Amino acid sequence: MSAPRVLVTGANGFLGRSVVAGLAASPDVELVVGTDLRLPDAPTPGVVHEIADVTQAAAVDQAIGRHGIDTVVHLASIVNPGPGMSQDLAHRVDVDGTRHVLDACIAHDVRRLVVSSSGAAYGYHADSPPWITEDQPVRGNDAFAYSRHKRLVEQMLAVEREAHPRLEQVVLRIGTILGRTVDNQITDLFRAKRLLRIAGSDSPFVFIWDEDLVAIVLQAVTGDVTGIFNVAGDGAMPIQEIAAALGKTTLPVPEPVLRAALAVAKPLRLTQYGPEQTKFLQFRPVLDNTRLKDVFGYTPTHTSREAFAAWQAAQDPTRL
Repeated sequence: MSAPRVLVTGANGFLGRSVVAGLAASPDVELVVGTDLRLPDAPTPGVVHEIADVTQAAAVDQAIGRHGIDTVVHLASIVNPGPGMSQDLAHRVDVDGTRHVLDACIAHDVRRLVVSSSGAAYGYHADSPPWITEDQPVRGNDAFAYSRHKRLVEQMLAVEREAHPRLEQVVLRIGTILGRTVDNQITDLFRAKRLLRIAGSDSPFVFIWDEDLVAIVLQAVTGDVTGIFNVAGDGAMPIQEIAAALGKTTLPVPEPVLRAALAVAKPLRLTQYGPEQTKFLQFRPVLDNTRLKDVFGYTPTHTSREAFAAWQAAQDPTRL
């Protein structure tokens, strides 16, 4: 097999920047094209950077066709909607954007598609097993847009695996990403004086170190294995353990009380969290990574606890 010619969507995002740099540094990759809504301030050496909006089918099709792409890494997604972003726009990026990528891959006979999905695709449910394997159905919650979108994307991918088996798929259901410079809604939770938790729930987190994730994507591009894989380090950290590691305590709140408070606070812009996100804390999917290690062939260098410790060590203590 010749060295792949790779197009990456969402190339200017936190993960995208690291992925295009890793691909560009690999001697096993012939070409890397990074696409996003705008060009990066600091282009990555060896990467062809182009503007291409995944919500525009023609833009995606032209980018893939123009460069003779045989492998696509689809990272473009709205994880944390910005202020004022509508659910319609998030749907057009997450769901319609994936449709456009799939259509272009099929039209141009792309060999392999690597997709960044999420553990959120499983949904946040009281009856989820303690450890979720890839055999569990995707049941992303309708009330939680990101979770719903990941479910819809995965259902779309499943249809195309049957209809177009020549397009190889590697679907990565990713846990919570941590890295030295990660700063998002999840890490905001950890920076609170007391860590919020739903009364009666351990709210366990599984973490994947960002360097491990980049290595996994690179292996997905250059390797032979296809399939669906949970991406997380070994083990999980309950919220009480995270609080203890930070030298903090937790603030247990009954779920109905928190839901009612967020329903009032979110419209007043007193918080970035909505009432639908109580389930995000109450019924977190805990990802079993056995298939990642035994079938895909990658063992993360950081366990969940080691990833958290490495993130914590990289932070400014005054912010924690």
